Amino acid sequence: MNALNSFLDFATTGFGPVILAGALGILLILGTLPFVLTQRKDPLDKLKKSAREDKNRSEAAQTLRPSRGNEKLEKYSGFLEPKTEEEYSDVRLKLMQAGYRNKDAVRFFHFAQFALGLVGLALGTAYYLLALAGGPDVTTQTMLLYILGPGGAGYFLPRYWVTKRRQERQEQIISGFPDALDMMLVCVEAGQSLDQSIIRVAQEIRASFPALADEFEIVSYEIKAGKDKTSVLYDMAERCGVNDISSFVTVLIQSATFGTSIAEALRVYAGEMRDKRVMRAEEKANKLPTQMTLATMALTVPPLLIILIGPSVVGITKMGEMNF
Repeated sequence: MNALNSFLDFATTGFGPVILAGALGILLILGTLPFVLTQRKDPLDKLKKSAREDKNRSEAAQTLRPSRGNEKLEKYSGFLEPKTEEEYSDVRLKLMQAGYRNKDAVRFFHFAQFALGLVGLALGTAYYLLALAGGPDVTTQTMLLYILGPGGAGYFLPRYWVTKRRQERQEQIISGFPDALDMMLVCVEAGQSLDQSIIRVAQEIRASFPALADEFEIVSYEIKAGKDKTSVLYDMAERCGVNDISSFVTVLIQSATFGTSIAEALRVYAGEMRDKRVMRAEEKANKLPTQMTLATMALTVPPLLIILIGPSVVGITKMGEMNF
């Protein structure tokens, strides 16, 4: 060993023991590799791996929307869908009340927010760089306003659009609901069932109130598919988001529960809806004078002042010129 150590010290200039220890370590690692690679897997590890795979599959099956139709949006579903079920249900309900029933409506909504926000940010940055950059009066607040302002406007534009569509659709449903009730009452008193009267009303009011006709058609299709009528009516009230529809659903369910006449319930409720429509019209008429006050003052006071003061101003001007 002394001779070997002396040879290694002479050959490697003093690093012989270190090289020898490293070589022995490499040989030991190479010797144990075959045993490690050929070692059989523990059955307990197999069971744990199988349990993890089953858990992942169940979580994938219990996603917010199990039916995936758009493969392009599927790649970015983590960014285009809410993380919680409550938030997803809230956005989905608002879109349905606005008339967007597509299964990818939530994804398109968030994609529109994201895309329009980026477009607005790019436009604001381009405008600032081309028109305002390097100016003497440009401050940090101005820069942020011109860059982030269009981006924020683009981000909130889809939300504003959905809110307006939702309000317009609800107003259309409220306007056409009394007429639909009267027509449904006529159909029921003529001998048709409630399901048949709903189908007939949906066909008749299609030209005037398409939103309400769509809701009645969905109700008829769900009843034909075998869904419970109570659940169908409650779903209609939730989709519409109108108090009149919710009260109508409650009246129908109570009439069916207690065995009273549907025609009599419809007659009473239709009369209430007609009175309510007249009250809404009177309310709008009473608001008109207040709403027209500002416009009347803006359009009548300036011309009146011109007519009254104009001749005096002209006379004073001429007198001043003559004296001069």
